[in-house]
Amino acid sequence: MKRAVLALTTALAVGGALTLVGCSGDDSGSSDGKPTVVTSTNVWGAVASAVAGDKASVTVLFNDPTGDPHEFEPSAADSAKVVDADVVLMNGGHYDEYMEKASQNAKGSVINAFDTMTGHHEDTDHSAHGETNEHVFYNLPVVGQVATELADDLAKKDEANATTYRDNAKAFNEKIDGLRGSLADIKKTHDGTKVAQTEPLAAYLLTEAGLRDIAPEGFTSAVEEGQSPSAADRAAMEDLLRKHEVQVFIYNTQAVDAVTEALLSIAKSANVPVVEFTETLPAGQTSYIDWQQKQIAALASALPA
Repeated sequence: MKRAVLALTTALAVGGALTLVGCSGDDSGSSDGKPTVVTSTNVWGAVASAVAGDKASVTVLFNDPTGDPHEFEPSAADSAKVVDADVVLMNGGHYDEYMEKASQNAKGSVINAFDTMTGHHEDTDHSAHGETNEHVFYNLPVVGQVATELADDLAKKDEANATTYRDNAKAFNEKIDGLRGSLADIKKTHDGTKVAQTEPLAAYLLTEAGLRDIAPEGFTSAVEEGQSPSAADRAAMEDLLRKHEVQVFIYNTQAVDAVTEALLSIAKSANVPVVEFTETLPAGQTSYIDWQQKQIAALASALPA
């Protein structure tokens, strides 16, 4: 994505086990001897913290709940954290491209969630990823798989706490199964129900819930790339809302411009339920599971009875 750069607040702490540690040229490992995990966004930081517990140190580079992760530019200190980490955890798929570049010199292991999903590894060619949706943090099975992979990596680096890491990952995956159960419940009642997103953020989650995103591809692609949708695509999207051809309008609060704001106004005027989805954890939220539970619950409530 190539959206306009938003003001970034990169020093915000996510809270709990998510901390921002200082940068140094030291060997891997934190000052207290714990393994270090560096993640691109607070979404993956929350996953890492669920696995690490208090046995490893988790550092998040991008914490801004309103900014755009795609446009984050890391400092030299940020890049050094990636290089020195015991484990680097990124989204991949060129979603957090700064992390892909910095991790090329990483001393520790690297987990790329997109590659975990697609089976591609050590691939820096944009074309190799094709048109696969890069928002894999909305792909619940992949998120669970990443948690397991992280536990295995930490277990290798910290054998004394290997059981804890793996138990934490198991507990996390059980909660992922609970989220998937909620999506299955939606599908039982609303399979095939039409919805529209401003961009294909939650595509994996919506598909698992049996919902059909019928937003014009030209519109969502333009928003995703930070471009202005064509007049025809804007008109088509507006018609979906005004004519109630969709049951829910899903609004990405971190990809906002005059066009999406106008659609939000139209949806509200037409009494089309609006559900807000985000690309990073909102302020004050530290749990991946809680974040997704709230979004899934909001989606379920917005759908017709």
